[in-house]
Amino acid sequence: MAPKSLQTRYETLLAEVKHHRDLYHTHDAPEISDEVYDSLVKELQVIEYKYPELKAYDTPSESIGADVSEAFSKVQHAVRQYSFDNVFTSEELRAWDERVRKGVEKEGGKASDVAYCMEYKIDGLKAILTYKKGKLTLAATRGNGDIGEDVTHTVKTIKNIPHTLSKLIDVIAIGEIWLSDTELARINRERAKNDEQLFANTRNAAAGSLRQLDASITASRKLENFAYDIEQISDDIPDTQTGELKKLKELGFNVNPVFKLGKSVEDIEKFYTETLKKRHDMPYHIDGIVLKVERRDHQKMLGHTAKAPRFGVAYKFPAEQVATVIEDIALQVGRTGVLTPVAHLKPVFVGGAMVSRATLHNEDFIKELDLRIGDTVVLQRAGDVIPEVVSVLTNLRTGKEKIWKFPTTCALCGGDGSIERVPGEAAYRCRFKGSRPQTERVFEHFVGKHAFDIDGLGKEQVKMFLDAGLVSEFADIFTITKGDLLSLPRFAEKSADNLVASIEKAKRVPFARLLIGLSIQHVGEETAIDIANHFGTLQKLRDSTLPELTAIEGVGVVVAQSVYDWFRNPDNKKPLEHLLQHVRVEITNYKLQITKLTGKTFVLTGTLPTLSRDEAKELIRVHGGSISSSVSKKTDYVLAGVEAGTKLDEAEKLGVKVITEEQFKALIS
Repeated sequence: MAPKSLQTRYETLLAEVKHHRDLYHTHDAPEISDEVYDSLVKELQVIEYKYPELKAYDTPSESIGADVSEAFSKVQHAVRQYSFDNVFTSEELRAWDERVRKGVEKEGGKASDVAYCMEYKIDGLKAILTYKKGKLTLAATRGNGDIGEDVTHTVKTIKNIPHTLSKLIDVIAIGEIWLSDTELARINRERAKNDEQLFANTRNAAAGSLRQLDASITASRKLENFAYDIEQISDDIPDTQTGELKKLKELGFNVNPVFKLGKSVEDIEKFYTETLKKRHDMPYHIDGIVLKVERRDHQKMLGHTAKAPRFGVAYKFPAEQVATVIEDIALQVGRTGVLTPVAHLKPVFVGGAMVSRATLHNEDFIKELDLRIGDTVVLQRAGDVIPEVVSVLTNLRTGKEKIWKFPTTCALCGGDGSIERVPGEAAYRCRFKGSRPQTERVFEHFVGKHAFDIDGLGKEQVKMFLDAGLVSEFADIFTITKGDLLSLPRFAEKSADNLVASIEKAKRVPFARLLIGLSIQHVGEETAIDIANHFGTLQKLRDSTLPELTAIEGVGVVVAQSVYDWFRNPDNKKPLEHLLQHVRVEITNYKLQITKLTGKTFVLTGTLPTLSRDEAKELIRVHGGSISSSVSKKTDYVLAGVEAGTKLDEAEKLGVKVITEEQFKALIS
């Protein structure tokens, strides 16, 4: 028997999935992303597999689409319409490939003969197009798989869907109707002017445009179509999937020219990786690739389940948003003593990585979301961005969730444990300075890539150095010898030599990186660069007045006060002097160099093909530009790579120009 708590979870989850399924398919008004919906369905499937007695007769995990809208005439499909199952990881792909090959063998075929037609999975709306004697007579949506909606009047306004075929035959063809990102941006600008609700994405906009009673509205929007399958035909039907695509093109359909034949999982992974890298360069939104067994006789051998064909699957890109559960909330102490609440999550795969923790920023953030232990939340991670909780799915609450309150004492510091709220901020800070966790964070930050960037010296090595008593202040790092390292666990001759060389290299440090490494409160990467550019030398900064600091563009009163106080704090003076005995501070004034991008503000998102995030930032600064962490109307360019996140969506909404790495290089060449 399933535990009572799991029964309750299943019932609330079932209701939530049904609710979002109807919003998506019937009303074209999704409230959550496709990825979050997929993760909720997957949890539903896991529970149903483990406890089949809980499985509802009308479970969305085995249904296709949703009920059709009463606003449209109903159409009984001549051929039942299925939806593809999804795989999300290499392991799931291999398991599916094995099932396919075993299934073909079981029916008398050869597993070695199995090959796959690989196509883009375009995020649009499925259309079933019926032609009689070469004339388009009916166009319908998928609906619930058996019954769809008659949308012939709107489909006929789509320019690349032929009204008449090149041969006067009967055929039922399947296509994907889609909308480009640029057209979505144009439509949303018009809707914003008219105070209408904006479309959430291109699929939502395509569906909303197609399912109009007034065909003139559809005609005003540049919908497009790719045909990809033949359900029935009065002519000869090809015996392969790639043959079907060629046949569709011969008949006059618009067919996506990008498709390949793959004979192994390795071929599939290569096509998947190539597609993932260039997905944002396409005019349409791609959320994965579709795999179909190439030979038609193999497809017949494998057949269908109640919901999906066994001969095809969608290999989805890493989700940037998923749903998961907050199992606990704990505090983490930072390098400045600020205590950050961290969510301990039910582990989940998101943004290409398994994630079990996410920052909750501060008490105000938790209150604003009304976040509780036990809540189901939407977790977001794109590229190398730190995972964050973006919303709570309150409909999934059972009443057993616990409200979390910020503790009044700190169990991490080893001191008196008292906590204070930082004046004028949402942050809390431990009064005890110099605790072991805080010291670890300080040293990790000092050797990190944005500060001294000591290759081979990370979190684990910092802990070892502190445990062995090798370091108590920054200068000690530069006195470490090969002999010191060989006395520590997991250090051999080569690794010790490499780290000593990295430490030696770090003795030459740019002024801005020195400032970053000192852990001065409120001084981040861009602020450090602004200060270094303004003063030029460390001595001028140490001698500066508070008004001089406040006058620097980009440095406010709070930051200026923090910098001023840090250099006048007696506890910081001696350690800084000791550090300066070992390092040479170099001046890099970006404002004195080439200024091709002077005054231009960039936001970076995603992973670039050849440049690291730091290399791209350096090129922007060298050419006179500046970097911001968030997109606004003042942003000039968003430099986007693979797995670009919500910043890309924000740029499109605000009309900010989005460029690729190639376009960026052309800009500065």
